[in-house]
Parts: sequence; structure tokens; C-alpha cells
Amino acid sequence: MSTISEAKNSSSLPVSSADIRAKHKEFLFPSVTNYYKESVVLESGKGMHVKDADGKTYLDFFGGILTVSVGHANDRVNAAVKAQMDRIGHVSTLYPTLPIVQLAETLARITPGRLQKSFFTASGTEADETAVVLAQVYTGRLEVIALRYGYSGRSILAQSLTAHSTWRAVPTQIAGIKHAPSPYCYRCPLKLTYPSCGVACAKDLEELIRTTTTGQIAAFLAEPIQGVGGFITPPREYFEIAVGIVRKYGGVFICDEVQTGFGRTGTHWYGISHWNVEPEIMTMAKGVANGMPLGVTIATPEIADSFKALTISTFGGNPISSAAANATIAVMEEIDAPKRAAEMGARLRAGLDALKKKYAKTIGDVRGMGLMQGIELVADETVQDRTPAPEKAVRLFEETKKRGLLIGKGGFYGNVIRISPPLVVSAGEVDDALKILDESLAGWA
Repeated sequence: MSTISEAKNSSSLPVSSADIRAKHKEFLFPSVTNYYKESVVLESGKGMHVKDADGKTYLDFFGGILTVSVGHANDRVNAAVKAQMDRIGHVSTLYPTLPIVQLAETLARITPGRLQKSFFTASGTEADETAVVLAQVYTGRLEVIALRYGYSGRSILAQSLTAHSTWRAVPTQIAGIKHAPSPYCYRCPLKLTYPSCGVACAKDLEELIRTTTTGQIAAFLAEPIQGVGGFITPPREYFEIAVGIVRKYGGVFICDEVQTGFGRTGTHWYGISHWNVEPEIMTMAKGVANGMPLGVTIATPEIADSFKALTISTFGGNPISSAAANATIAVMEEIDAPKRAAEMGARLRAGLDALKKKYAKTIGDVRGMGLMQGIELVADETVQDRTPAPEKAVRLFEETKKRGLLIGKGGFYGNVIRISPPLVVSAGEVDDALKILDESLAGWA
């Protein structure tokens, strides 16, 4: 039997999607799940489009989980990567390089408040781990508050921070982590209604700290908009109230911008800037390098300087990923990505709101900011039945796939459609996606 690589190098042995799916099933962990009943084997991409191994082209409105910021195979990013590969590819953090200090300086410039000093890793998981340890070192405390429905990655600490049972592989979790109610207005955990609720979910943090911790916490870690949780968007007052309480009890605020960062939410470079709060520590990954592996933890000088132990990241901030990030941010600045995301996001949101009215029985909620928009599907919203309908999400996935549109999925119940195209999306492409969504919902939703 020929191998995939042998087949790829032989014109007489074409590699089909079916061949690759079979090898994937044979040689990868079964927990490495794929989207769709029959997974899409992506072979190439350019700009807003990707092509599968059988030659079918798709409009990509998920961007590798909010990662492909400036389009697939962006010429400028690719050129920077190729040029860096020809110079030097890897040195580890034991040696400074021009790309890593250029990136650190740029991040200090575009992040909010007094954030200045960065530590680079290879993933968002590692970035969050670094942030938690840094907060514990700085405060001399161990307990951390995270949010229900939040997602922080796949390590044991990150799984402990994550409040989704389906993303937890083992029952033993790290102690000292408490989970506060999520600002999930559509499914308020306190059974209240905004704004008459007075943002009780944020105020509950004080009760949580006083009753379930020592009363002296290290940090509060939260996403400005919860990504895997289903693009849960908080009330505008939430973070000011929540972070105020956290600081009252000696904790620092770790803002997880892994999905919301780099203009994704529109108007600002970072999602937290919508909420009038400046974090002491911020984490980033995904969109920073247009698909190259890179995680970032940035902190205020005094917090960064408090970490005295030796530390290293073999692959973090390597010259190639740093060069990709520098080029990606340069492109985003040239196109004014935050402004573009706000404009294209408004167009997308208007279309989604129109679909909600048209398919009122199925679309219970539309939420998000900029080019980070979610659609929550329910059994029957028209009779106030907000029963989650993950089966409808599965059907919509298959219908949009047939018509050449790739979208994302999430939410605690698996019933939220996540729509997050690359930031270079055009008005015409937004309209094309909305048309496909409409056609895919017609007749059954």
C-alpha cells in the first residue's frame, strides 16, 4: 500500500479527500474531532477562500478559529516568513533577535494602559498558564477566579480554568480555581433580565470571593467576549464592576484576548477596550501571526519584573513566528483592521439580525461585536422555549457546507454558530455569506 506522501508525489496516484480522511482516522487520536459529517480536507487557500483536496472551493467565515487575520497565504506575511527562514529559523529565547524585540515593542505600543513587557510562547494555552503563574508570583497568592463557560486551553491548569465539562479530560483538577457566573444574558444563570438585574452576575463576584476563597485572591481571568462559550457578550458595565471587586480583594485582572484581540471586535485593537478597563496582564495568540504558532503574555513593568525565577520557551517568539506576527500587524495597521472590522461587522450584524426576524422560531439570539458574531439556535423561540437545539446547528453546518461556506460552532450546548471571517473580508463577501446562510435556513428553520 502506498503512503500519502508517495501518492502526493506521483501523478498517477492522486490523493482524494477520502484517502486523507481514512489516514486521519487510522493514525490520529480519535479525540482530534473534525467538523461536518464528512470532514472537509483543506488543501490550499488564498485570501478569503480555501480549497479541498477534491478541488471544491469554500468561502471561509471561521478563519481557522479566528486565526487567519489577513487572509490565507497573505503575500506580505508569506514573504516575511520566507525571508526569515533564509536568515535563521530557530534560536530559542536564550538569544535575542531583531524580530522578537520588534514584536515586543509593537505590542507595547498597541495594547491598552501600561502593558509593556512580553513573554512569548507557542500557544494560547501557554500564554494563559504564564499569566496565572505571573499573577501568583506578583501577589504572593494562589487562588484564581475564572468564568463559567470560559475556555483557556488544553493543559491541566487550562482545563481547570475552563468551565466546560466536555473539554475536561480528567476529573482531577488544580485546586484554588473558582468559577463565577458568566454574563450570559440570554441564559442568565441568576434568572434575571438586563438591565433591571443591575448586573448581578458581576456583583456576585464579591460573594464568591468571600465565601469560597481565603478572601485574598491572585487574579481574575476572563475573555472580553467568551469564544468557545458561544461568543457570549457581557453587558457594558460588567467588567468595570467585576474588576473593581477583584482589585478590592487584592487580585489582578488577566484579560484573555486570544480570540478577541487584534481588531476582531471592531473599533479598538483589543476587546477589553470596549469596556473601559485596563488589565494588568493580557494574553494573546491566534490572530497575532496569521496562523503561525505564537502565544503572548504581556504585563505591566512591575508585574513582569516580579518574576525572578529562570524561565525559557524553546519555541516561543521564534524568529519565524515573530516575523510573521510583525508582518501581520503591519498589514492590519495599513488596512486599519479595527475600523474595517467595525464596518464589515455592522454589515454582517445587520444581515444576521434580519435572519433572526425571518427565522424567529429557530434563531433565539444574535450577539457579538465586530467580526465576531454568534447565532444561538433553539427549539422554538416564538413560544419562549429556549431549549438549545444542537441538532439544528449540525443541519445548518451541512447546508452551508453544500453551498460552499465554512462557519464555526461552539457554546456549552453546541448550538451556537460562530461567524468570524478574516479581517480582510469585503462587503460583497459578507453579502455572499449572508445569502448562503439564508438559503441554508430556508424551508426548515
